[in-house]
Amino acid sequence: MSKAQEIISLYDQYVMPTYGRYPLVFVRGQGTRVWDVDGKEYLDFGGGIAVNVLGHAALADALAKQANILVHCSNLYYTEPQGLLAKKLVELVGVAGKCFFCNSGAEANEALYKLARKFGHDSGRYEVLTFVNSFHGRTLAGISATGQEKVKKGFEPMVDGFRHVPFNDLDAVAAAIGPKTAAILLEPVQGESGITPAKPEFLRGLRRLCDERGLLLMYDEVQCGIGRTGEFCAWRVVAPDVVPDAMSWAKGLAGGFPIGAIWARKPFADVLGPGTHASTFGGTPLACAVALSVIEKMENDNLMANARDLGAHLMAKLRTLPGVTAVRGFGLMIGVDTAMENRVLVAKAAARGLLLVPAGTQTVRFLPPLNITRSEADEAFTKFTQALGDA
Repeated sequence: MSKAQEIISLYDQYVMPTYGRYPLVFVRGQGTRVWDVDGKEYLDFGGGIAVNVLGHAALADALAKQANILVHCSNLYYTEPQGLLAKKLVELVGVAGKCFFCNSGAEANEALYKLARKFGHDSGRYEVLTFVNSFHGRTLAGISATGQEKVKKGFEPMVDGFRHVPFNDLDAVAAAIGPKTAAILLEPVQGESGITPAKPEFLRGLRRLCDERGLLLMYDEVQCGIGRTGEFCAWRVVAPDVVPDAMSWAKGLAGGFPIGAIWARKPFADVLGPGTHASTFGGTPLACAVALSVIEKMENDNLMANARDLGAHLMAKLRTLPGVTAVRGFGLMIGVDTAMENRVLVAKAAARGLLLVPAGTQTVRFLPPLNITRSEADEAFTKFTQALGDA
């Protein structure tokens, strides 16, 4: 039995089979590259599903520095890294507000659901409208909020209080709002279903409806946020004038170290008061220090501009390929449609040494680190071209 087979057999025996894994076993990474147990090198343009914004092995110094100072002491007390990270995030949004910290995107979205329910509680409102083909996490409330039936099967009944409306259909949203509706939640760019951006006029219409009917407008930026689209907040790429009332982040916020967060603007920033929400590990000094170091690197190295420039370069090249039927996205959040079933194409790309991520059924996602070079973008294009041509 090979070393790869030994490791896979450990999973077969001891790890619950909740993932459809590719038969690849990785042992180390550096920058945009990873190596498997047999020594084969791969160009990683999946980025841990939009997580590794600085690539691999980029956090060691920040982790070691803070780990030697203070790792965890609970949210019964104050620590400087959490306060500094909250301040930095509010500054990046550019609108006065406050943050809550947790550990993942699903947890961040749970905080949004609770914010909406607490906001609407006194008037008997608790419903959150979400959208067809959305994705909001794997908790019970997360799959209830998600507008994809495949994630719900076997877990019925769903959590009450979520209804799904067609994406980019403002008339359908207006008709769906009822006396129990408290908020509208959407991804400015839908990720898991195939990289589908909201239309600018759709976001503007949602903001108008929420203002007219006293609802919260909330954005899920777990995948599309943190500079992925070329702006720190993805909604600024779609419709920069449409400020939400609250939003969620995770994935790339600490470049691979677990952290989630929400931001809410005034006057909604204090809706969740003492005792209404909590997280044992949320906002630890270690997680917040790493997130601050990631943001500092993104700003100092102009990585959002790099994402815009190289994303445009890569999308233009991808559109020239025979067999590619559509290319969508912003920055380095790119979806490519082909006639080939996406998991087959992802496997072919991996065989060529390129890691990509499937979405929907016909879309493959390019979600590389934000600090890729032009030569790496061109190398990914070449490997993808080869994969498309493989019988």
